[in-house]
Amino acid sequence: MTARNVILAAAGMLALLGAAALFRGLAPDRYGLPEIEVRDPGPTGERIDEGGLFGNFFAPLASGPHPAVLLLGGSEGGLGGGTHHMALALQKDGFAVLHLAYFGAPGQTGTLEAIPLELFDQGLDWLKARPGVDPDRVAVMGASKGAEAALLVASRRPDLAAVVAGMPTSVVWNGNNWASGGQSERASWTVGGKEVPTMPFGDWNQADGVISVYRTIEDPARKPAADRAAIPVERARAGVLLVCGEAETMWPACPMSRQIAARSKARSGPAVTVLAYRDAGHFVFGPPIARDHPFYSRLGEYGGSTDGNAAARADSWPRVIAFLGRAVDGS
Repeated sequence: MTARNVILAAAGMLALLGAAALFRGLAPDRYGLPEIEVRDPGPTGERIDEGGLFGNFFAPLASGPHPAVLLLGGSEGGLGGGTHHMALALQKDGFAVLHLAYFGAPGQTGTLEAIPLELFDQGLDWLKARPGVDPDRVAVMGASKGAEAALLVASRRPDLAAVVAGMPTSVVWNGNNWASGGQSERASWTVGGKEVPTMPFGDWNQADGVISVYRTIEDPARKPAADRAAIPVERARAGVLLVCGEAETMWPACPMSRQIAARSKARSGPAVTVLAYRDAGHFVFGPPIARDHPFYSRLGEYGGSTDGNAAARADSWPRVIAFLGRAVDGS
């Protein structure tokens, strides 16, 4: 490496560290996300705590064998209520579901940093071996940071039938460490003990809020960095369904969804379907929520209107179920 390249690399690292520090100083506490929660599986599920796996398993309510879904929550950590709601809905529609915790649960790190992707491999292998599960009809689903993980998993696992990602990203970003105030300077994920390359954050813009640090993904000058950190969805063999809100204020999920679709098409990867909703944001994804549910009034907190997010969920969730059904049945 030349002296000039060393200087440029050092300057880039300083800029990254400076942006992260500024982010920690200005971002609201946890961006309003709930505290880490470890939901009880309830009467139709069972707690799994074995061999390094911690989660809730929901067996189908009828005799099998059945298709299965590895379900991953986002940066709320643990076994959150929103993803629990998804697990119950999937179970009702005939899927076996493993809602897997990857940080914030007993015996796990409390931060979303350097999570081994091999953990998800282990979860998939456990799920495929479960009695009543058809090992040839397994999908992975995730939301937000869980979508990031789900797409990475799909790029590593040719045995998956489908991947569904809500509010996804096209690249790998650094993790979260709430104890130190926000975005981490470490990668979210590792493979073989090595951190997965990440996309640098941009500068914090008070007017735009949290999404401003992710705007680097839309900067043509940052394309080399984006290519280096890109999630290689083109390696997946599973069909891909992405759900996003155009009014997102957490990160630019719809632009990133379109990047995923374009990259996969350009590289002869799997078909990618994007469901984009104009008046929805970071709560666009999941089963419909009734107006009298306590969470209903929060649906518009990260972009779009309350009713817009509710309408998007009501429209997209049946499409998610139909997509999974077609994918796992090979139709």
